Amino acid sequence: MGKELLLEIGTEEIPAAFLPKAIEDMKKNISRELSDIRIGHGAVTALATPRRLCLCVQDVAERQEDQVVEKLGPAKRVAYDENGNPTKAALGFAKGQGLDISELETISTDKGEYLCARKHITGEDTAELLSELLPKFIVSLPFKKSMRWMNLDLRFARPIHWILAIFGGSVIPFKLENVSSGSKSYGHRFMNPEAFEVSGFDDYLTQTRNHHVIVDPGERRAIISEEAGKAAEAVSGAVLENADLLEEVTFLVEYPSIVRGTFEEEYLDLPKEVLTTSMMSHQKYFPVIDSSSGRLLPYFITVNNTVARDPAVVAAGNEKVIRARLADARFFFEEDQKIPLENKLEELKDVVFHSQLGTSYDKVTQFRELADYITRRINPELKDRVSRAATLCKADLEMQMIYEFPELQGIMGREYALIQGEDPVVATAIYEHYLPTAAGGDLPTTDEGAIVSIADKIDTIVGFFGINVIPTGTADPYALRRQALGIINIILEKQYPLRLDELIEESIAILGKKLKRSPDEIRSDVLAFFKGRFENQLMSQGHPYDVVDAVLSVDITDLVRALKKIEAMEAFKSHPDFEPLAIAFKRVGNILKDFAGGAVDPALFETVEEKNLHGAFLEIRDKAASHLDNGNDREALIEMARLREPVDIFFDSVLVMAEDEKVKFNRLSLLDEISKLFHRVADFSKIVTDH
Repeated sequence: MGKELLLEIGTEEIPAAFLPKAIEDMKKNISRELSDIRIGHGAVTALATPRRLCLCVQDVAERQEDQVVEKLGPAKRVAYDENGNPTKAALGFAKGQGLDISELETISTDKGEYLCARKHITGEDTAELLSELLPKFIVSLPFKKSMRWMNLDLRFARPIHWILAIFGGSVIPFKLENVSSGSKSYGHRFMNPEAFEVSGFDDYLTQTRNHHVIVDPGERRAIISEEAGKAAEAVSGAVLENADLLEEVTFLVEYPSIVRGTFEEEYLDLPKEVLTTSMMSHQKYFPVIDSSSGRLLPYFITVNNTVARDPAVVAAGNEKVIRARLADARFFFEEDQKIPLENKLEELKDVVFHSQLGTSYDKVTQFRELADYITRRINPELKDRVSRAATLCKADLEMQMIYEFPELQGIMGREYALIQGEDPVVATAIYEHYLPTAAGGDLPTTDEGAIVSIADKIDTIVGFFGINVIPTGTADPYALRRQALGIINIILEKQYPLRLDELIEESIAILGKKLKRSPDEIRSDVLAFFKGRFENQLMSQGHPYDVVDAVLSVDITDLVRALKKIEAMEAFKSHPDFEPLAIAFKRVGNILKDFAGGAVDPALFETVEEKNLHGAFLEIRDKAASHLDNGNDREALIEMARLREPVDIFFDSVLVMAEDEKVKFNRLSLLDEISKLFHRVADFSKIVTDH
């Protein structure tokens, strides 16, 4: 059994958003670091609060594993002369390895016999190694943003105040800038701030709890959930569940304490999203709902970081804050209704969307035209509603409510549209054109919302690619990746018969002189961008990379059809002729490299094998093409699989690269015709085979 390693990094309050990743990074990094220096260990536990990062590693070996290092020297034939005496080469190698010539060994390799220096390195004490490892481990923890403080060079998420480092009950001594490691931790900053000695992990958990700190985020989360539920039940309600808010609040506190507050029922007349945004996004409150109907009740639940001496006083303070916010929201709501949405369009002429792409008003006119183009291809009867939704969908950006609550864009546009008597479908589309707002998020339910969403997003992507503002690495300030995925998922969900190349071409034409790059460059780069997003999504869903690559290499423009081909290829993989065909077409691809193609002349056939292959191809071609034209990709593949035997016989018996140029050209043309048929589904040369 090894010893227990306990590390705690005490800090100023670290942002809640940093902590879940920090927990995972600590576990992953310490396992890698210990493995790199040959120290075995058991289970790893990582915990965090706003003021501390805690790591415990069980059963850590007390010493490094011993290591045998082998170093090859000169070949034996040059290491010794004809009399068997060591040469300068052998003596120099021995000296360089710190060994006597007699300690060198001779080993056999594929290239012959060589001298070898074999050293046995005894492992060092783990405690000594940890004194060097732990400071490096701490400073290597990655954070989205880090900072320096005082005149120190150290960078960390927030200033470090103390470091607890214990191995087997003893302190691991080291210094990190102005902080020395020790065996002390500190309690809750406000309720129990004094220091206390720690002997191990179990003692640490007990001591921190006694000092009003619950280090385990899972336990804090459970307390918040349970106590908030009880507080809601006391007023015959339930907590409006929100996993993101629960996660955030869990990492905002060290010792959660629940307080319930209330507000005037008159505010319930506001749109539900206004109330929930005010409470959840701005104040980190949990709304309370009627457990049967789901409607909001005039209560909220807040999570404090201290136990309130008088909960009524804490509730009153929070009620004062939320009351002011809701009063502002009601004022904005009433003021915004005085101006029709359509009248707000003129104000968009003064809102710059991008310095090179014009105003928000310009953007609306652009994607409204693109939406009309899409409508004609999907359902021309939707034209009026789509046009109206596209016209109004950005109008709420100039509303006072959105200045205060930018998260409500689209939502308030929908609400104002309904109040002002717009068609409910148009109102819904105004909201839905922003969807999806996150990866895996809700998609538009209406065709009107879906069409405007696609048009808006295509306009944005083509516009930015057209002025050479393209995502690189992790930098994607205009969320173009998310918008591309949104388009992909909407088209797939709705099964729209839209071609990406045509959408891009139409958008390029509409944007016109605003674009600084050539249409060909824009088209090529945008299609490649979509291909990358589509590939990543398909592989994350479990589709094999080689099948995805084979299909998308042939065509990325028709997303619905591409997915059907991928599914057909996956099903066809179990066919006994699949792999032999893939192997054959790898060969075909190599032979046809740089071949421009040509017409097949049966009169130039010299062998029965090429005649048979051509005949089989002609028999199969029309049937397979018919299946493909009707979208029956798997049936087409099964039909094409019948070419497996004549193709194999052809390659076994016929020399494609014949000396007679006409015969060679004719044979290449035959293979090219067959390859083109298969390319209607996929590039089979990209399929991974066992041979």
